[in-house]
Amino acid sequence: MTGFPFKPAKAVAHLKEADPALAAIIEAVGPFRMQLKVSRSLFGSLAEAIVYQQLSNKAAATIYGRVEALYPRATDGFTPRHILKTPDEHLRGCGLSRAKVLAVQDLARRVDSGELPTLDEAHGIADAELIERLVKVRGIGRWSAEMFMMFRLGRPDILPLDDYSLRKAYAKAFRKRALPSPKALEKAGEKWRPYRTVASWYLWRVLDQPPA
Repeated sequence: MTGFPFKPAKAVAHLKEADPALAAIIEAVGPFRMQLKVSRSLFGSLAEAIVYQQLSNKAAATIYGRVEALYPRATDGFTPRHILKTPDEHLRGCGLSRAKVLAVQDLARRVDSGELPTLDEAHGIADAELIERLVKVRGIGRWSAEMFMMFRLGRPDILPLDDYSLRKAYAKAFRKRALPSPKALEKAGEKWRPYRTVASWYLWRVLDQPPA
């Protein structure tokens, strides 16, 4: 069991056949080793995403740990109700910026009211609709929604066009002098459907390789 709602081996075979240039990259990188992040709930995943925005992993983990420590009895993680009952100054005291406090509170309200789906329900919602619902949350933009869908839900056909690292990887992989525009990247990625998530993962790996 891979945890993915698709067969990675089938996806890799499809990409190799659909794009010979990408096939060479796949051969150089090796097996598909993308791992999904464990999620206890949609709220927990998105709250963590908000905390981690624009911070190093180490700094964000410290702050997130302080938030968790506010709720020592929450053995399964803090919930929307926990956040909604917590004074702003306590959240700020953990190291959250004012903007992130407002974002986490907005997320908590939307989850608590049932406006957002549960994690199980999210699996049954189409990509475009799920993105539309997630980006209504303060602090959650399209990129954050796409990362959630790729690395938490394992959606097979996500191509994060605004991801700088992906555009940089594409330019390096295909020896382009300039970064592709999102529109150009979208056009190039048409041949990778319906496994653009897998193609993106392989392109990101290109950045790990030393210059030729």
